[in-house]
Amino acid sequence: MTKKAPSKTEAKTDTKSKKNKEALTLPEISEADISVLNRLYDVVQSRKGTDPSVSHSARLLSRGTYKIAQKFGEEAVECLIEAVAGRKDLMIGESADVLYHLIVLWVDAGITPDQVWAELQRREGTSGIAEKAARSKTTKSVKE
Repeated sequence: MTKKAPSKTEAKTDTKSKKNKEALTLPEISEADISVLNRLYDVVQSRKGTDPSVSHSARLLSRGTYKIAQKFGEEAVECLIEAVAGRKDLMIGESADVLYHLIVLWVDAGITPDQVWAELQRREGTSGIAEKAARSKTTKSVKE
């Protein structure tokens, strides 16, 4: 079942009611939220091979994997700094930067969001400890 996006009035009311909930309560992820990342991917994908002077995404992609990865790393470190400093408002912006630069890396590598979502879905319900242990066994058998 697809959820309908709220009107501006409903969104304002929802925002006020969300502020009253406990800080540890996480909101449900709706399809609209996930579609933002899918749309961003589509935009970055559409910029591949276009004029680097008119698009930041095109500029990043034209610089190659090393520079894209370097920029992703810089943004990740900035996000971590804000997390450690406890500056949630700045961490939100840095998190958006991290997601954007990760998507640029995906486009560069030929990875689609659907591939990542499928991997997350495959892992859903699996203990992180069990998943990591399974990876270790696979890595050991590949090395042998």
